[in-house]
Amino acid sequence: MLNYQAIEIFTNEDARYRNKPVADAVIQFIRDLKIAARCIVTRGIAGCYESGEISTGRVEILSFNLPIRIYIVLPAAATEQVLTGVEERVGNGIVVLHDLKVISHKAANTFFPRQLMVRDVMTAAPEYVTAKSPLSDAARLLLSSIFTGLPVVDQHDRPIGVITQGDLIARGGLPLRLGLLAETEEEGLEATMNALAPRRVVEIMTAPAVTVAADRPLTEAVDLMLAKALKRLPVVDKGGRLVGMLSRLDIFKTVMREAPDWDAFRAQDIEVKNLRIVADILRRDTQTVFADTTIDKVIRIIDGNDIQRVAVVNAEGKLLGIIADSDLLHYFKPDQEGLRYLFAKMTQPFREDSVQDIEKRLAQTKASEVMRTDMLTIREDMLIEEAIRLMTEKSLKRLPVVDDNDGFKGMISRDSLLRTGFGRPRSSEGEKL
Repeated sequence: MLNYQAIEIFTNEDARYRNKPVADAVIQFIRDLKIAARCIVTRGIAGCYESGEISTGRVEILSFNLPIRIYIVLPAAATEQVLTGVEERVGNGIVVLHDLKVISHKAANTFFPRQLMVRDVMTAAPEYVTAKSPLSDAARLLLSSIFTGLPVVDQHDRPIGVITQGDLIARGGLPLRLGLLAETEEEGLEATMNALAPRRVVEIMTAPAVTVAADRPLTEAVDLMLAKALKRLPVVDKGGRLVGMLSRLDIFKTVMREAPDWDAFRAQDIEVKNLRIVADILRRDTQTVFADTTIDKVIRIIDGNDIQRVAVVNAEGKLLGIIADSDLLHYFKPDQEGLRYLFAKMTQPFREDSVQDIEKRLAQTKASEVMRTDMLTIREDMLIEEAIRLMTEKSLKRLPVVDDNDGFKGMISRDSLLRTGFGRPRSSEGEKL
């Protein structure tokens, strides 16, 4: 038996809390607590009150102020907290407390609430460019943004395309990722911007724009993002005008805000279904190198895979550090000549000819000298909601996964988090994945 109680509230349709129907206020209060509680609201067809007033639903008498019953079932440990909030919100009604003998409590994780609309989650009033804007304008806006894509609008503020960091690199001549470019010396940054300035956004933007309406369910927008392999969607109003941008980061922030503490639920002997863990989304093909691997080989590996980083391990597979292109930048930054050469190596095919002094330096520098050892790691059995929280709070796009002995298992990414969280979970009972 589980130690539960029930709070029962008898009120009416006219009852208000801060200009909101009491039933709505109580539901919102319970939801925001993120506790293992369920709340049911029912409306009566007739009733009477202490004042002598009678309400009825009969057709011949206009119905008014019908009775409302709110029933909350919750673990007894949370009762006092809930009662305090309920009594504040119920200014007209009766509050009753019952002891319950609960046989079992089973719940299912839905990743994020299905009632959420795109407008509840999007970033409103986003930065944008027009088709005639210079590429340098788009690059500067993206440099100052946490996002890597901008909507492109026409003269009526309707999205006609999107320009991303990938577009700038693939077709615009941007030599490096924007995050790396921001780390370069001012002279080099301005030279890059000057080279971009003569060209226009329309030349390289991705078009047409795939958009979503602000009044559509968030689940529909996520489905569209996954189907089209998009990281972001311009959000439009009923007239097709740009009103926001919906990104994976917006969605992850929503998951953080909405998700309860599932581990705490399980500690209360609540059976929670549909929980996903890091092992479900682990990418195991992440490249590894040893501590004595030379940096010229590390550059080849980073340049040849889309995860943009390698793991440094010892002979037993224990994770020692991580090397990303940004770590290479920081290591060579004091040597501006070497840095420029490094940029060329990272943006052009690797050549074995004409070994110069800097090439010798790359061949003599070990992974152990460049790797970052203060990286955040997670375990395979971590819930993906917790992984999302860490990645969002720390502004990380990827996280290394290790076992209990710090053995490297692989990486997780934002894309894999979204796909596994939104898709059908695995089940031991034969449900479709």
